[in-house]
Amino acid sequence: MTNRPHPRRIVVALLLLTGGCAAPRAASFPSLLPRPIESRSDAEPVAPVTIVEAEPATDATLVDLEKAIDAASKTFEAAADGADRLARAAQGDAVGSERWITAQTALGQLDGLRATTSSAITDLDELALTRAAAGKPDYPAIATLRQKAQAALQKQAARIQEIQERLKPA
Repeated sequence: MTNRPHPRRIVVALLLLTGGCAAPRAASFPSLLPRPIESRSDAEPVAPVTIVEAEPATDATLVDLEKAIDAASKTFEAAADGADRLARAAQGDAVGSERWITAQTALGQLDGLRATTSSAITDLDELALTRAAAGKPDYPAIATLRQKAQAALQKQAARIQEIQERLKPA
């Protein structure tokens, strides 16, 4: 005896399956018109261009700071050349030897000279903060000089590191 499904059962099963696919006629579908959120602009707002008027007092301060940065850089380079010669002479010497101590002392002086450049950066930051606290717009010359001073500071730090690597660590 084979197990065949009864034809009525097949018809009932088909009716139940196809009945689930029919949607009620009263169903409302969402509109395909643009929604309010789709009509807004996501573009960045255009910032108004602020024309900064020249300020003689600020410009004079910046000139003085630039002179100080340039002088500090020249002084640092001369001292770094001397420290480099001392480190080359002490290269391979034992820690605590006379030449090693002399080279380390020269490196310590380089750190002091680098502090002058760092101090100028601090002065530039204070100048920018004072302007911001007073509600004044950014002064491009301050940012430009700060970038120059930061580059000089990084160059000085790299030079100190280069000289330090010639000596045995303590």
